[in-house]
Amino acid sequence: MNLHLSTVTLGVADLARSRAFYEQGLGLAPSSASNEHISFYQCGLMVLALYPRQALAEDACLPPERVGDPALFDGVTLACNCATRQAVDELMARAEAAGARIAKPAQEAFWGGYSGYFEDPDGHLWEAVNVPFFEHGPEGNLILPK
Repeated sequence: MNLHLSTVTLGVADLARSRAFYEQGLGLAPSSASNEHISFYQCGLMVLALYPRQALAEDACLPPERVGDPALFDGVTLACNCATRQAVDELMARAEAAGARIAKPAQEAFWGGYSGYFEDPDGHLWEAVNVPFFEHGPEGNLILPK
């Protein structure tokens, strides 16, 4: 199992404002996988996602006291998009064995995928996720639908 950093998700205060900044200001084109709740952008071999900060914290099952304190949750998650659900489970188990705190056990997601969250020793959140509608390139990178 190789850990591939495939996605950086920014928890944003105002999704419309952030979309305008990244699309009109920086010229990124949203993927067709984007919807009214989340935006995805191909950034070279990586993916940038924008998601409301509160929803991101809730999805990661962070306790309420962490959500309102930028020192305890900076609104950023890193993701390893795995090709299979089994690979998600393997990554979660490996992280836990290495000392990670499991923030959210891997489970079916409301949007049709499978994901869990773990925290490294410094509290950085990682999502181990299988997104069935994203393709993987030869290097393990994500390829978003246009």
